[in-house]
Amino acid sequence: MKAAEVKKLRDDEITAEAKRLRKQLFDLRAQTVTEKTKDSSQFKKTRKDLARVLTERSTRMKKATK
Repeated sequence: MKAAEVKKLRDDEITAEAKRLRKQLFDLRAQTVTEKTKDSSQFKKTRKDLARVLTERSTRMKKATK
């Protein structure tokens, strides 16, 4: 997910996306324990996507308080 795509999301969609990415990261960790991970690069991609979403959410919250 690109930053431009994240900026287009509504506030409730950002919250839902963050929740989905956290669940996906948890599932990837569980797959690693059971040695069923096919693509280890998914960790990095998921963490970066989550960071983008959380950054946009905090930016919007700061703008709303001003």
